[in-house]
Amino acid sequence: LCSNLNVSNFYLLGLTDDPELQLHIFLFLSMYLITLLGNLLIILAVSCDPHIHTPMYFFLSNLSFTDICMSTATIPKMLVNIQAQNQSITYSGCLTQMCFVMVFAFLENFLLTVMAYDRYVAICHPLRYSIIMNPQTCGLLIIFSLFILNALLLSLTALRLSFCKNLEIPHFFCELAQVVKLTCSDTHINDLLLYLVGSIFGVVPLSGIIFSYTQIVSSVLRMPSAGAKLKAFSTCGSHLSVVSLFYGTGFGVYISSILTGSSRKTAVASVMYIVVSQMMNPFIYSLRNRDMKGALRKLINGTSSFLKLLQ
Repeated sequence: LCSNLNVSNFYLLGLTDDPELQLHIFLFLSMYLITLLGNLLIILAVSCDPHIHTPMYFFLSNLSFTDICMSTATIPKMLVNIQAQNQSITYSGCLTQMCFVMVFAFLENFLLTVMAYDRYVAICHPLRYSIIMNPQTCGLLIIFSLFILNALLLSLTALRLSFCKNLEIPHFFCELAQVVKLTCSDTHINDLLLYLVGSIFGVVPLSGIIFSYTQIVSSVLRMPSAGAKLKAFSTCGSHLSVVSLFYGTGFGVYISSILTGSSRKTAVASVMYIVVSQMMNPFIYSLRNRDMKGALRKLINGTSSFLKLLQ
């Protein structure tokens, strides 16, 4: 990414210029802490309970780790800016935050797609599930996602950005599309790269999820008993809820940025995408999943017993 050398700071106007939202710093801090605690509990529960050392929970623990990282890349800076009444972020800090947001947003996309494929194999090919979704395959899928991510980041180095005097970003974090809008150079190549990256980030993973669930629905409808159909659909409920929340809030940000001229509404929508989605994922998986509830109960009971021994 190239730019004028005299660019030292950007200004994040998404939330810090709204006095009403500044009063809600405690709310955002609470949501961030809940996100950290909830996702950390998921990771610990999966790690400590050998009964759920399966591909689905392996990907779930990676999803929780991604949620923690994505929230940490954006929310602490937002809280500091609101508290200090300071809207600035350094040029290097903005580029770093932008890269981290892209990294973890892509990983979340990919993990949701892989989890849909896992459900497809479990329901449509149950006898071959342990063969197809073996530990080597799961590890290769994660490595493949990192390889694709590296290719995407390398493609973005082709962006040539020359910034004008207006360095105000109407979001609470540095988003690639918003940063590109600040340039005063020719944006045809930049726009082409953004469309390419957006297609790979959004369309390809979502197409994979839709294909997997199309096959799942087709397979479930052929099952003879209503009990078998209900059991099959119940294993997908948590994942479908997380997918709906993630893509629903994502499309909400996109639509609000197109249909409304209000940068404040777009910023609030982006908060829903970055903050609420990551906070709700642990609740969705723990409340709708019997195995996860059992693992969390064992973790909490084990921790309580250990603390009693120390007293």
